[in-house]
Amino acid sequence: MGYHPLITRRQLLSACSILPAVGFLRGAQDHAAPSNQEDPKATFSTGVKVVNLLATVRDKKNQIVKNLTQNDFLLDEDGRPQSIKYFAQETNLPLSIGLLVDTSGSTRRVLPDEKSASYRFLQQVLREDRDLAFVIHFDFEVELLQDLTPSREKLEKALDELETSNGRRQQQQGGQGPGQGGGGYPGGGYPGGGVGFPGGGRYPRRGGGYPGGYPGGGGGGGRRMGGGGTALYDAVLLASDEVLKKQQGRKAIILLTDGQDRGSKVTLETAVEAAQRADTLVYSILFEDPETGGGMFGGRGRMNAPDGRKVLDRISRETGARFFEVSKKQTISNVFAAIEEDLRNQYNLGYTPDRADTDRQYRHIHLATKQKGLTVQTREGYYPS
Repeated sequence: MGYHPLITRRQLLSACSILPAVGFLRGAQDHAAPSNQEDPKATFSTGVKVVNLLATVRDKKNQIVKNLTQNDFLLDEDGRPQSIKYFAQETNLPLSIGLLVDTSGSTRRVLPDEKSASYRFLQQVLREDRDLAFVIHFDFEVELLQDLTPSREKLEKALDELETSNGRRQQQQGGQGPGQGGGGYPGGGYPGGGVGFPGGGRYPRRGGGYPGGYPGGGGGGGRRMGGGGTALYDAVLLASDEVLKKQQGRKAIILLTDGQDRGSKVTLETAVEAAQRADTLVYSILFEDPETGGGMFGGRGRMNAPDGRKVLDRISRETGARFFEVSKKQTISNVFAAIEEDLRNQYNLGYTPDRADTDRQYRHIHLATKQKGLTVQTREGYYPS
């Protein structure tokens, strides 16, 4: 069955929903900014005025520490001590959160668990009066199933639409013909495509084309099915650069995947940088099917393939979040509960760098506590605007 009705409806929603979402977050942020913040508009800016950090602190037993004050922290930038000027023990800033779900063939057995746990997580975390969420799936293509919305109902519907690439191939046999519902990425890979990415400011949606296009062009149906892979890095870039970069407040991505990228147009380094520039935490969840985990799709089975664990750990560590691995002892529900605890117990710190914004080179940040034995989880640096 083709997807043309969804394409028309979603493209209209995409065109109409972006600006209101930005205004909603800005308004909520101004209302919820910490009382000791002098300029609410500076929150989460990575320019010269203020650099903001969200930090979670744990003790030796891995328990979250909630009672620290501004004077308990030590901060430096590229080895130069910095003065913390803004501080809040508990942030009530709005949250924009993205669910990025791997729907490649290797996830066919675990996808139902991912869908149900993801919805329970959004039910518990999302405050419909101030928070927004979106859903992206990725396999041989990257598609935005639901744009930023406060509606749990819309998010549940998007999660219901998640299916593996094998399932979509079967549904699309005899469905859309070439040229229907296509989209180009990057730069418009399909003739007549309706979606440009990156740089075009428009999102690949259900029925949109895979990055760069397949030989022979065409925007949908059988032509698109000619390739294979898992565009993990492309998905992180899309979520960061096209969806979250212009949002205000706290921003996080939940990445559900086996950690294997096969076919992205961008590199791991580019994906990490996009998340850093968007001030976005990326929580990575390694979720492998035990029956494919050691085979051609798994994190350890393909010769010369990057280790999925190392890839996901790097993405999370360098953006200030955490890496998790689902197992019999650590269920997906337990993982989501840990992420929820993180998001509910963050310190919000801000400082003005002691040197001018004379270049755009990456600047390293080190945040620690004066008290020994505590571990601080925050991003490792930023790119000046």
